[in-house]
Amino acid sequence: MAVSDECKLKFLDLKTKRSYRFIVFKIDERIQQVMVDRVGKPDESYEDFTSCLPANECRYAVFDLDFITDENCQKSKIFFIAWSPDTSRVRSKMLYASSKDRFKRELDGIQVELQATDPSEMSFDIIKGRAL
Repeated sequence: MAVSDECKLKFLDLKTKRSYRFIVFKIDERIQQVMVDRVGKPDESYEDFTSCLPANECRYAVFDLDFITDENCQKSKIFFIAWSPDTSRVRSKMLYASSKDRFKRELDGIQVELQATDPSEMSFDIIKGRAL
């Protein structure tokens, strides 16, 4: 599975310049390549992010979470989310599952990984809990 240069460049912008809040990636099955599906502006919320994930198609996504620790420190962590809803095609789920690790290696700087098949598995409380 190839990864488009745009994926790497957008991720670098998210990580270093904080140009985006999130990036959603999809696999173009015709050309066997991971592409950028959507980017979120820095002021977009977690709800904006979850609402752009399709209900019955797989996606990869990265989300830059800002949070305050119990010690009152401002921090940020980059999450990698493998979105694979139960309603998506079996072939699609297999394709995303088999290429996930290779794709993740292309994105240097991921701090937390999450696998979700249902919106409840990636609620904001779960994300925040994994960050602390």
